[in-house]
Amino acid sequence: MTRQAIQDALGLADREHFRKTYLAPALEQGVIEMTLPDKPNSRSQRYRLTSLGQRWVDAHSGGGGWKAGGNEP
Repeated sequence: MTRQAIQDALGLADREHFRKTYLAPALEQGVIEMTLPDKPNSRSQRYRLTSLGQRWVDAHSGGGGWKAGGNEP
């Protein structure tokens, strides 16, 4: 998913707040990963759940959630 798609899904309008409060911590904790880690500012950058992130989703949503690597609508 794009940063904007994630931000929209969470209902957050401020890009900088989203980046500092949600995106950066999720990346640091290994819950999500960049699809283009060598190009963090690429307009083609997307994010996907890691296996750790998928386990968290499964544990908190009854198993019906996004799938790691297949989060595009």
